[in-house]
Amino acid sequence: MDRLLNVTTVLSILLLIMVLISVRRAHIRVEYSVSWLLTSLAMLLLSRSRPVLELITRWSGVPDTPLTLFLISGALFLVMFFRFSVIISHLRADNVARAQRVAFLEYHIHSIEQHE
Repeated sequence: MDRLLNVTTVLSILLLIMVLISVRRAHIRVEYSVSWLLTSLAMLLLSRSRPVLELITRWSGVPDTPLTLFLISGALFLVMFFRFSVIISHLRADNVARAQRVAFLEYHIHSIEQHE
């Protein structure tokens, strides 16, 4: 169990460092990095506070503490992926609306040029 918690700690720290470097180099926008930062911090805290993890295991009825850790991490990442799917959907809809506006403006410019 301690080995798994240590591995989770290292992976959480690596994810945290990667996100911070990506924000610093402008590879990821700050508002999108918040989810990654919160998730990596949550995993870091859970991997370092074994009593809290064991309490969650007892409360949830999951038979094993490592399984609880993986279930929590999986749930966190599923929530993040859903959030990013919503963001991508909004961006796609915005792109379609902008493309339609550009096409409309091009049509008007073309019709004005023909009348001159």
